Amino acid sequence: MSLDLRRADPPRQADLVIIGGGVVGAATAFFAARAGLRPLLLERRPALATLTTAAATGSFRLQFDNPEELALVRESVDLYLNFTEVTGQREYDPAARQQGYLWVTCDPATAAWQRELVARQHGWGLDDVEILSGDEARRRFPYLAPAVIQARFRAGDGLLDQKRAALGLAAASGATIVTGCGATGFQLAGGRLTAVETTAGPIATDTAIIAAGPFAGPLAATAGLTLPLTNIRRQKVILPELPQAPPGAPMTIDDDIGTHWRPALRGAYLLGADPDTPPGPPLEDVLPDADLALRLLDPASPLAAARSAPFWAAVWAHGGAHWSIQAGQYTMTPDSRPLIGPATIPGLWLNAGYGGHGVMASPGGSHLLLDLLTGRRNPADNPFRPDRAFTAPAGRAL
Repeated sequence: MSLDLRRADPPRQADLVIIGGGVVGAATAFFAARAGLRPLLLERRPALATLTTAAATGSFRLQFDNPEELALVRESVDLYLNFTEVTGQREYDPAARQQGYLWVTCDPATAAWQRELVARQHGWGLDDVEILSGDEARRRFPYLAPAVIQARFRAGDGLLDQKRAALGLAAASGATIVTGCGATGFQLAGGRLTAVETTAGPIATDTAIIAAGPFAGPLAATAGLTLPLTNIRRQKVILPELPQAPPGAPMTIDDDIGTHWRPALRGAYLLGADPDTPPGPPLEDVLPDADLALRLLDPASPLAAARSAPFWAAVWAHGGAHWSIQAGQYTMTPDSRPLIGPATIPGLWLNAGYGGHGVMASPGGSHLLLDLLTGRRNPADNPFRPDRAFTAPAGRAL
């Protein structure tokens, strides 16, 4: 099943309009079709999955700090690992592979926190997360530094091609897909939704889902809604053809400083979050910070990847690595969990705010949303409802 795209030529009415053509919108369209609906998927850019989804790391893990998000991701991972069987399409293969997630530490305090977290995960039924001593971690992963004293590891976590995942879900949905057509607002009558305004004219509908990533907040504001969303720039350094990077390595995260890397493109993606990055407006063109690569690669930097994996020092010393930097935006809520469910305007629904977990959580989240929309699930059982009380997450970010 291939994608059937239309350019800026939407129908004049639709049963269901999904706004946003990234992985969240594509997953929403897939589960809408499975629920028996006929979705119309709108994307303001000329192609699907070219903004936030394209800038994502392309990975999945069940090592969460709460059972609610763990459940969403578990369902998503089952879909990715059985993509052809579940979606029925073969055009786009996300190449999901279970190479693991390895979180390492050189700090006794972090080691104690890791043990406490893994005990909680075991209590939620995620009993295949391991605590490894430093020596055991180095035996399994010889690239680790002598300073590593402990690691937590789950072999069932892994990597995938997030753009092909999004395109595959969109193709499998059979949705009418219109690119180059942006939603600009909503028409209301009697306090409920009657149409979606677009750059190509209004589309009459009584049901629409905002799955617009960084643009979800401003779009909702056109209907008078204020969503608790902020956008934070996140970046990855792309180092193709890097022979020093072990191709079979898991996603490897320095749990003390947040710097992490994964094999990709016969090289690696190298990433590091800057906690001081201020929130900003949604952007079509997110400018990268050219110094990010230097901060992560220079062994003298406090964020150096070489701190826990010394081969990165050899990459720096050699000096021959080519790199580029790709930037996108995380859309964050105050409790770092997504908004999934009805807005306060009847007919308008939200599927946004995944905070960098959209690739790994949106299939499960979209299934939940469609179950709520079609009455298959009790709204009281939804921990991600948009009208919940928000509590800032405790402890370190994951």
